[in-house]
Amino acid sequence: MPPGVRDAMVALSAAAKKGLGDPVLAELVMIRASQLNECAFCLDMHVDLAVEKNGESAKRIALLSTWAEAPAHFTERERAALALTEAVTVLTEGFVPDEVYETAAKHFSEDELAHLLGVITAINSWNRLMVSRRIAPGGPAW
Repeated sequence: MPPGVRDAMVALSAAAKKGLGDPVLAELVMIRASQLNECAFCLDMHVDLAVEKNGESAKRIALLSTWAEAPAHFTERERAALALTEAVTVLTEGFVPDEVYETAAKHFSEDELAHLLGVITAINSWNRLMVSRRIAPGGPAW
């Protein structure tokens, strides 16, 4: 990946995560998008970051792909972020459903919501780069 592109992606990711202010939520969002995009490289990295750096439990990581069926394990705010993550990542209808966006807007300030969308956009871009380049877990990202 050209250094300018890599640097811009790293800067976008860092700015979005910092502005969200909740590193655990950021990791959950990045893991969920990576699951949907089947990006093993990003899953490997973000599961490690969630557990080792941010103290996330293995149980919640294991339940993340079924978060909607495990509401007792995720807060309303987390569920709103995960629903938005899925809607933005998949975009099968060509748009994010109003109800999903409105629910997220109830749990996040306007600034937080913009940063959340930045995190979702950044991880989807990383996923596409890593999957397209067939970068395996633990492999060189650049």
